Amino acid sequence: MKNPLRAFSSLSITLIFLCTAINGNPSCKKAAINKAVPVIELSGNGYQRGLQHGKLLKSQIAEVILKWKQNIKKGTGQDPDPFIKGFYAATNFEPISKKLTPEIFDEVKGIAEGSGQSYIDIFCFQLADELWVYIDRLKHTTQNHCSGMGIAGNNDRPAYIAQNLDVESYMNSYQVLLHIKATKTEPEQYVLTCSGLVGMNGVNSKSIGVCVNTLMDLQASTDGLPVAFMVRGILAKQNGKDALEFVKTVKHASGQNYIIGVVDSVYDFEASAGKVVRFLPDNANPSLVYHTNHAIANDDIKTWYAEDYQKIKAGKAANNNSVIRFTSLKNRLAGNSDFSYKLIKQTLRSKDNPKNPVCNTFDNDRGGFTFTSDIFTLGKHPSIQLTFASPDQSMYVTHIFLTK
Repeated sequence: MKNPLRAFSSLSITLIFLCTAINGNPSCKKAAINKAVPVIELSGNGYQRGLQHGKLLKSQIAEVILKWKQNIKKGTGQDPDPFIKGFYAATNFEPISKKLTPEIFDEVKGIAEGSGQSYIDIFCFQLADELWVYIDRLKHTTQNHCSGMGIAGNNDRPAYIAQNLDVESYMNSYQVLLHIKATKTEPEQYVLTCSGLVGMNGVNSKSIGVCVNTLMDLQASTDGLPVAFMVRGILAKQNGKDALEFVKTVKHASGQNYIIGVVDSVYDFEASAGKVVRFLPDNANPSLVYHTNHAIANDDIKTWYAEDYQKIKAGKAANNNSVIRFTSLKNRLAGNSDFSYKLIKQTLRSKDNPKNPVCNTFDNDRGGFTFTSDIFTLGKHPSIQLTFASPDQSMYVTHIFLTK
């Protein structure tokens, strides 16, 4: 396997802009991050890919697992090792993961073996959303901040899906892009993730892409398919019909919004343990979707979120972070006809409400930040553009596929 760890290549990079050009604002107070997300090349079956991942990023995985445990202790006040074991014992995600996504399940085992970490730690590390659900059951305090959009293609431009992927601050500096070579059963893929994780979002060479937003208010299940496995299951599909069917029919482990792009079309699904509901922000314009972190179309709501859900439905939640960001997306995108890269990037960099921005610049004193900003171009020439951390500080780098 040649050149397994690379940050740049002549086929995969386009430097777009630095600080003042990124912000369009000469008062930018933080230095630009002159850095790209590193890429690791993975090939073979699931276990082989995981083994490569684990070995190549062994030190990074050891660091982020330690920080993950420290973050659990800080958030729960409990010793992380017994807490993780309790979470593992209280849930049953392995059977469905092994049944529906066997290659990805084996990939997790390979990561554990290659990195020298315990299998239970690595498996539970995959379950970011499901762990938030578990903690939410105990404390009802979890907050999440991701903003996504999708724009269908037409004769003048391809389809796009895009998002600011916000995560907890301990993951900063562990961004990685998995470049997965095609096999007999799976297409070539670019999967954005954190060291040690099988995936957060991505796109494949068949022009199928997926972005995700946590919907903590929706009902969850202790034996459904976790989000990371769902994302990779979508990207393993060879055609859009199978990808959409997979999302709509599989039992979901946690509440999640899926923005899926298939060649020239875009779809938005709010998924809970009980049902999957397609969401259209504007029925008059089915070519545009956008979402943040509260359920709108799906009413399969947890009891302790029922009051908040009703306030949002009644338009009485103007101070809700997710509602504020949703309104920002709506104001910038709805009614627009020129869906250019410029508009998408301006939206992803936006801080219309400084306390509740779409773009969350990293700050050690904050609990979360924009881990990366991704734009997936679909159609005949699929690609991914992504930043290292928030797009107000970092350049977009473009990666293209080697196969059609």
